[in-house]
Amino acid sequence: MPKKKHLSAGRVPLILFLCQMISALDVPLDLVQPPTITQQSPKDYIIDPRENIVIQCEAKGKPPPSFSWTRNGTHFDIDKDPLITMKPGSGTLIINIMSEGKAETYEGIYQCTARNERGAAISNNIIVRPSRSPLWTKEKLKPIILPSGQSLILSCRPPIGLPPAIIFWMDNSFQRLPQSERVSQGLNGDLYFSNVLPEDTRDDYICYARFNHTQTIQQKQPISLKVILVDELNDTTAANLSDTEFYGAKSNRERPPTFLTPEGNASNKEELRGNVLSLECIAEGLPTPLIYWIKEDGILPINRTFYRNFQKTLQIIQVSEADSGNYQCIAKNALGAIHHTISVTVKAAPYWIMAPQNLVLSPGEDGALICRANGNPKPRISWLSNGVPIEIAPHDPSRKINGDTIIFSNVQERSSAVYQCNASNEYGYLLGNAFVNVLAEPPRILTSANTLYQVIANRPALLDCAFFGSPLPTIEWFKGAKGSALREDIYVLHENGTLEIPVAQKDSTGTYTCVARNKLGMAKNEVHLEIKDPTRIIKQPEYAVVQRGSTVSFECKVKHDHTLISTVIWLKDNGELPSEGRFTIDKDHLEVADVSDSDGGTYTCVANTTLDSVSASAVLSVVAPTPTPAPIYDVPNPPFDLELTDQLDKSVQLSWTPGDDNNSPITKFIIEYEDAMHEAGLWHYQAEVPGTQTTAQLKLSPYVNYSFRVMAENSLGRSLPSETSEQYFTKAAEPDKNPMTVEGLGSEPDNLVITWQPLNGFESNGPGLQYKVSWRQKDGDDEWTSVVVANVSKYIVSGTPTFVPYLIKVQALNDVGFAPEPAVVMGHSGEDLPMVAPGNVHVNVVNSTLAEVHWDPVPLKSVRGHLQGYRIYYWKAQSSSKRNRRHIEKKILTFQGSKTHGMLPGLEPFSHYTLHVRVVNGKGEGPASPTRVFHTPEGVPSAPSSLKIVNPTLDSLTLEWDPPSHPNGILTEYTLKYQPINSTHELGPLVDLKIPANKTRWTLKNLNFSTRYKFYFYAQTSAGSGSQITEEAVTIMDEAMASRQVDIATQGWFIGLMCAVALLILILLIVCFIRRNKGGKYPVKEKEDAHADPEIQPMKEDDGTFGEYSDAEDHKPLKKGSRTPSDRTVKKEDSDDSLVDYGEGVNGQFNEDGSFIGQYSGKKEKEPAEGNESSEAPSPVNAMNSFV
Repeated sequence: MPKKKHLSAGRVPLILFLCQMISALDVPLDLVQPPTITQQSPKDYIIDPRENIVIQCEAKGKPPPSFSWTRNGTHFDIDKDPLITMKPGSGTLIINIMSEGKAETYEGIYQCTARNERGAAISNNIIVRPSRSPLWTKEKLKPIILPSGQSLILSCRPPIGLPPAIIFWMDNSFQRLPQSERVSQGLNGDLYFSNVLPEDTRDDYICYARFNHTQTIQQKQPISLKVILVDELNDTTAANLSDTEFYGAKSNRERPPTFLTPEGNASNKEELRGNVLSLECIAEGLPTPLIYWIKEDGILPINRTFYRNFQKTLQIIQVSEADSGNYQCIAKNALGAIHHTISVTVKAAPYWIMAPQNLVLSPGEDGALICRANGNPKPRISWLSNGVPIEIAPHDPSRKINGDTIIFSNVQERSSAVYQCNASNEYGYLLGNAFVNVLAEPPRILTSANTLYQVIANRPALLDCAFFGSPLPTIEWFKGAKGSALREDIYVLHENGTLEIPVAQKDSTGTYTCVARNKLGMAKNEVHLEIKDPTRIIKQPEYAVVQRGSTVSFECKVKHDHTLISTVIWLKDNGELPSEGRFTIDKDHLEVADVSDSDGGTYTCVANTTLDSVSASAVLSVVAPTPTPAPIYDVPNPPFDLELTDQLDKSVQLSWTPGDDNNSPITKFIIEYEDAMHEAGLWHYQAEVPGTQTTAQLKLSPYVNYSFRVMAENSLGRSLPSETSEQYFTKAAEPDKNPMTVEGLGSEPDNLVITWQPLNGFESNGPGLQYKVSWRQKDGDDEWTSVVVANVSKYIVSGTPTFVPYLIKVQALNDVGFAPEPAVVMGHSGEDLPMVAPGNVHVNVVNSTLAEVHWDPVPLKSVRGHLQGYRIYYWKAQSSSKRNRRHIEKKILTFQGSKTHGMLPGLEPFSHYTLHVRVVNGKGEGPASPTRVFHTPEGVPSAPSSLKIVNPTLDSLTLEWDPPSHPNGILTEYTLKYQPINSTHELGPLVDLKIPANKTRWTLKNLNFSTRYKFYFYAQTSAGSGSQITEEAVTIMDEAMASRQVDIATQGWFIGLMCAVALLILILLIVCFIRRNKGGKYPVKEKEDAHADPEIQPMKEDDGTFGEYSDAEDHKPLKKGSRTPSDRTVKKEDSDDSLVDYGEGVNGQFNEDGSFIGQYSGKKEKEPAEGNESSEAPSPVNAMNSFV
């Protein structure tokens, strides 16, 4: 399929051939074409030695290709080996080792070549190796005797197989050994005990190795372990048992953690991009340590991080270069914590940025093959032609090699060939085949003729037009027999020829024609589109609560397009219904009989057609059967025995008898009425009275046929309505009100439309309701003109002058008389479009994003309507270099009233704009003023898109950046300012450096080693400086200097000074204690008692001891001054016991044993200060909870 390439202006010289590229092109198989490899065996091909070897190689081409093989770099003559056959019409090799021969004989590196007259394609190098599952070497294992609490590692050391074995530990009964935070299997297969317990004693610790490729399992000799409680040993046993007879005996007392694996304080790990990164830390100690993970100077990726093996293993899937850095595992128990830093480096085998794609050109055309790959280290790109290194391949004058690109100019038929791009580094390689096929072919449509597409209304419709031709054809779509070409403002024309109708409507139905043209001819194809009505559920199942043992029914009525077949299925909890006879489906209903508790859940009906699907759900709740009847608490029963008395023209008295209150007192009665003459069947609120009252005096309106009903209400709700009272018809009277919302507006320039809100039947007060409509010109001497109308709410006065004010009034009347005199309102006859355009339009550009527009007002008489304001249309000039011209987007600003100027905000700097002004009234817009053109000056640019520091050395740093995404003008230069930051985080002198605008990389030299620098970087135009981007980086430390740095905390003078300070504080406290116990209170003491400082904890008077002491400094947050280098490395001069190692800067907190917990706590809670006398260690369970 064709793919158009959108190229930047900077690559204009390549347009002639890049625009001819066709990505993932499928050349019809009836046309001559070079071979294409379609299927091959994997690069690392491990075979089962018990089965025949099949090495795949499939290819297509015209004429059909022939196949040959190489083995270990030389030609492989398969005819000489009777065990080898090649599949007919294919290059696949079948090596028959089932009858005779050994798999090891055929180990090697194989490569397939598919060749025809147009070129040769080659496969990857396929390394064939038989799988191996060797046996364990025989060994005699001595029983292990250990004291309780000792750590232990049971080695597995499985035999080396191909592929590597899967390791697991089981007992003699083939049951997996239980694992926990204390006992677990490492990544190397060994079994680790943080500490052993008597329950670990057993004779059958067996390591198994499973080789999946051959489906075999090998086992190691059983290991015997006996754990002894040292305290229970009698004197004789203790005397006869030397220390060497224990397995590295240690004290069974509690101890802080130490790591069993990995060893030391730091280690390195290298992993390939795309693999799973597995980091492991297993510690011993008593109590059992817990393991936690952090990434220094970063966060662990949430969606790709997993913890295995009781958090002892950290796994990151789909690892990338961004995951490089230092990872720290922390082992902690009640007696302390240790950490280990693993430095992870992510390398990468080559991966495609742009794989080479097949290229079809016509004679004389230009084109290019591009092969771009990335990796770590950067892969080397090499080219082959028809499987031969291009340096020694036959010369082709149309071909020029430029690194990762081969450029073709004025190709001829002899230029057809298959090119191979090889991208390789030390971790692997990529091999991509792409042919150049020189053809001269008129267009052809590959989509079947008269294809019928059916689409649901209001959804997108996609009509295919797969095509081929050389040169690349252009595609047009037409609708109907004589329709014009479909435009992209309504339709979407995709690059592969597909026509998209974003929202298909009923009128989209019809025949569409796709036309493909190139200089050799034209082809067309018709397809048909039908639009169908969507499927809808018009009656959805409803929520139900039923008693156990009863029957429930759900209804689901569906409406669909009559030309489609609909099916309805029912689901329970998104699964199939139980296959029981209690569930029956009949047309639109699902019935469940003898309901049980397990039937509760969500029931969904799904209506499907071939084009769409809809669903609706309802929840079924099953409750217990109703128990023995209890006293009924319910809404009241309806009142009864309604009676009308004292019947007057405008009032009546209604009385009734209350119904049963059902054990809840009636709080009130609600009275409603029905007007049987005007609104039969509709009940309206009339009045309400307290629940202790059974009569009501009701006010009535004239000419209404009243009926009444009463409802009672208690705390549980409202009763059903009572029976209807007898009817009472009131006498007619003149209307007592006039119509509301009287307006006069013209719908045409020569009329006046008078409208009003008519009275309802209840408000008419009598028969023969009519309206007297009156009007006259406001500024004239004419008398009122009147007309009487009935059963309407609008009257149109014709023949009026344009936009003239009128006085209007509408009065109600009936057979009895007129309503009171109505209010007079003012209206206007119809408006017409303004006749005159604003004049003297001029633009004042305020700055790069703001302009002020002025204009002269038009004469009011020329407005011919209500002046609503002036409307400015403005748009940015379209660039003449754009290939796909689209409709210019005009922006509109309306300024209300009679304003004669306005501001245009949000303009783009360094741009050309065009505008005109129109006057607006209620009818619409007047003519446009002459257009005015203006341009905005340059503005300051945005910040550079990125800034990064690479290649730090002892005295230099290299800066790389991307230009601003919005230059807003012509960049003149970049400004770089930088200054050093010393160890106390003070900033040094600022250095200012100007860099040419065409640079994107700059190296600073003669810098100080092991020094942090802060950089400020911004771009400039003639308008000034843009926003700056900042970054920090550190030059590399001189290791000789680092070795001379000394930790102050280890110096003798510092330790002596601290001891002297502590002694002075102790003496001061003793003096205070003696003075306080001399007896009696002094005025100063009384004042201190009256105004006690809450920060000072007094001595307890009852025993003379000091109260609990809490140092306020203990609860201050750690200083935020510590910095971590941007290159994620830790300075060598940092102290080994620095708080940075425990999470400074991330709200760290400490347990009473000094262990750090804040890094892993999801909540920031202020914990109470604990007394100095507390010596109870926190339990491991509590420590664990602090990380949840």
